[in-house]
Amino acid sequence: MGPKAKKSGKKKRKITKAERLKQLQEEEERRQKEEEEARVKYEKEEMERLEIQRIEKEKWHQLEAKDLERRHEELEELCLLEGCFPEAEKLKRDTRLLSQWKHYIQCDGSPDPSISPEINTFISLWKEETNETLEEVIAKSKLVLKLIDKLKLILLETPPYDLEDKNIKQYQGSILELQELLHLKFNIATEILLRQASTLADLDSGNMEKVIQDENVTLYVWANLKKNPRYKSVRFSETQIGFEIPRILATSDIALRLLHTHYDHVTPLRPVPTSLREYTATVNHLVKDEVKYEETAVDKELQEEGKQQENESNSVDEEQTKFEEQSGSEVQTSFVQEESEATKCEVEMKLLSETVLSAQFLLIKNANEKPYIFEDNEVDLCQFTTLGGVYHLDILELPPQCKPMKGWMIVEILKEGLQKYIYPPETTEDVETENAFPPIEVTLEVQENVILFEDPMVARWDAEGKHWQTDGISNVSYKPEDRLVTFSLETLGPVTLIQDAHINMPFQSWELTPLDVDQVLLTVTTVFTTIQIQIKENLCLLASITLSNKKHFSILEGKWMTPISFICALKEAGLNIFPSEHSHFYVVINYKLKEHLSEKPIQKPNWTLLMFSGDRAQRLKINENSETFSEALKEETEFHSTLYHMVKDFASQKAMEKVRSSSCQLIDSVCYMLLSTRVLSYS
Repeated sequence: MGPKAKKSGKKKRKITKAERLKQLQEEEERRQKEEEEARVKYEKEEMERLEIQRIEKEKWHQLEAKDLERRHEELEELCLLEGCFPEAEKLKRDTRLLSQWKHYIQCDGSPDPSISPEINTFISLWKEETNETLEEVIAKSKLVLKLIDKLKLILLETPPYDLEDKNIKQYQGSILELQELLHLKFNIATEILLRQASTLADLDSGNMEKVIQDENVTLYVWANLKKNPRYKSVRFSETQIGFEIPRILATSDIALRLLHTHYDHVTPLRPVPTSLREYTATVNHLVKDEVKYEETAVDKELQEEGKQQENESNSVDEEQTKFEEQSGSEVQTSFVQEESEATKCEVEMKLLSETVLSAQFLLIKNANEKPYIFEDNEVDLCQFTTLGGVYHLDILELPPQCKPMKGWMIVEILKEGLQKYIYPPETTEDVETENAFPPIEVTLEVQENVILFEDPMVARWDAEGKHWQTDGISNVSYKPEDRLVTFSLETLGPVTLIQDAHINMPFQSWELTPLDVDQVLLTVTTVFTTIQIQIKENLCLLASITLSNKKHFSILEGKWMTPISFICALKEAGLNIFPSEHSHFYVVINYKLKEHLSEKPIQKPNWTLLMFSGDRAQRLKINENSETFSEALKEETEFHSTLYHMVKDFASQKAMEKVRSSSCQLIDSVCYMLLSTRVLSYS
């Protein structure tokens, strides 16, 4: 084995202590130099930041000062623009008077429900009519329902400052009287039908069945003539609508009635707000004082001028003086009248403007607290709404049947009239089994025009407490494809379907788009639906409804209505996008704008974001795709006291001319719909 090879290469030289100290010193100097550079850079950047901040703050103060300087001018211009609201209100008053006149000259025999003698005479004459059949009552009910709707519309459409307490009591009293009389007429007609049940019995079952369908009511009546204990399932006209009755009812002299009224005459009428009327009374008093003051000032001024003229005319002949006094007196009288009329007109418009603005404020006012504390199982009608009318479910005692005798029909008429069968009975001492009076299963059909966004809840009417309750109801199920609701009731009575009134709130988005001249399209998108509302002049129309990305047909589509009638119709159909004064208790609560002059719809619009804080409007630097929100002002823009003047800064002259030339009725209707939907608060 040969010798090992020696390792080649130089040995690594050790760093001396002096060299290490020198190296550490260099590193320390380099670190200090870097720190100094960083400090200088930071100070420079901080100074630059502070300078930018100072410039921005100074610019901000300049913009605020400029905004304050022109605020008075802008608010004066806004007052002129808001003159469209009292003009629209005057047109509404004229329309109401014209409607009364048209009804008067029609002479069709129908009463004017707002005139107490006419409606009282109508009610008295109808009370005297006897032995009306169900078909006759249903035919008459169309007129009665029109009268009720007209009275309700008067209470809703007439501004609170034009309604007196006596008129409100009169209208609400007439509504209640008509509702009670209509239901009484249905009961009397049902009794007349049941007296002849034996003559109308079905050949197969031996029992009587009657079904009447109308646009406003659907009536199902079944009379148990055979009392077959095995006949427990009552189904009407080969449908699934009906009852599952216990044995004790199957063997009793009873009749079952399902009266589905597509309207709700059970829920109490809502009170008319009084706060605005109290405010208006105060304003009226102040305005009358102002009128008297103006008239007194004019009279005093004219009297002084007359005295001055009289003193100057002393040097003139008597005949000439007399002539001048007469002519001067006529001129003064004419001038006083003109001044007085002009003053009254000006003050009237001022009063109208004040009260209209107060009425608008009432639409967006939030209640400080709920109306009252609800009991257990009581339906909170501030949170829920009834849908599809009322289903009057009744077990009736079968009246004595008519009997043919020598060409005559003999029938016993009971003094007490139609009687309800008490189930379960008040005393059950003779009954041995505990489950002898089980709940009655009921199957109902949901009205076709009603839109349900979730399975409906069922509520029953508590006649003593005068409210809807959810107890005493069990086994509720809903078949959306057949629109059938099945549930069990401990005792029969009026029932209704309820749905959360705020199911479509808050809104996901909203958009106001111009269409044709003096026409706009309001689109509101919620979690469940997209609703498009077309507005022109003083009318609204349901343009389309989209449910689950599919267009849904509604009978309301294509029908032009006044804003208030339109809102009522949408609510009755289950399309409630109109918050109430209590909605903020149940819903956890940026303007987007783009100029559009053509009549074609906008494709992928580039929106401008505006922010309005109540006393200042500004254009934001961010866009709708920005990840974070910032109140930063867009470059080369300014503050304004209103959104109108903010838009005026960047809108074209043609666009502003279109805004200013829009009809007062369109502006009023759009404003009313925006205030009613409260899209700024509930989006």
